[in-house]
Amino acid sequence: MVSTTDYEGYIYMKSRRAMKPEIIVILGTFVLFTIFEIFFTDFFHKPKQKKSDGIVDFVSAIILILLTQPFVLFLGGSLAHLAAPEAAGSLSEIPVVAGVFLFLIFDDMTQYWWHRLSHNVSWLYNLHRPHHNAEYLSVRVVYRNNVFYYLLMPGLWFSGILIYLGLGWIYAGYLIVKMVVIIGAHSDVRWDARLYKIKWLSPIMWVVERTISTPSTHSAHHGKHKADGITNYKGNYGNLLFFWDVLFGTAKITRKYPPEMGVENLPETTVGEQLFWPFVKAK
Repeated sequence: MVSTTDYEGYIYMKSRRAMKPEIIVILGTFVLFTIFEIFFTDFFHKPKQKKSDGIVDFVSAIILILLTQPFVLFLGGSLAHLAAPEAAGSLSEIPVVAGVFLFLIFDDMTQYWWHRLSHNVSWLYNLHRPHHNAEYLSVRVVYRNNVFYYLLMPGLWFSGILIYLGLGWIYAGYLIVKMVVIIGAHSDVRWDARLYKIKWLSPIMWVVERTISTPSTHSAHHGKHKADGITNYKGNYGNLLFFWDVLFGTAKITRKYPPEMGVENLPETTVGEQLFWPFVKAK
């Protein structure tokens, strides 16, 4: 148990020590898929890419990684400290499986519902729209959202609380797995396509595609035309676990990929509006 007077040092130590290996592996995965995209696709000039797309891709990723995520995790833990100062580190001895389960519920499942709400509540959609404004899939769009989309995301706040309760190391491992899956699902290097062609793997892939997000299931969420029979814009919301879509009835599995990405009939926007709405609005 950590005393209240040691809280600041405790939370700093736990977050810094947990984040170092996590950042290395996540950046390594990101770089690996970037190399794949450079070799197998046109990484720097995606289909239908606008001049503003590269700016939004880069700025949104930098703001999230360097500012938003660390800030929300720390603030979530700080609020937990104010509410329950005696609880710091109280879950540090629970089994790893139990800790992972807590993150799956309070981070990944809540992100599923946050994502789903953002497609059905107009003001939330304005925060999430930049992610779909790009008419391509790539590792470049993994973090592409309005800065307030992540600032308000419940899962990050809950994760900060769980870290305060002593699950910092479990969060590091959990986040590595989650980001590897998400980066792989957004990349236009379709790692699942070749596996679908191997007949004896079909039963295994049946389980995989109903458990985690894959390029096929996630690209369906980014499809531009519902009429193509593949796109499921109002579904396939899962981030790490696609299982949430299966469980809550929003899954569509075709083992195919939409011919076009984006959203039909979107009004024109600007870099400023995509990143900083509602404080910046396009004319």
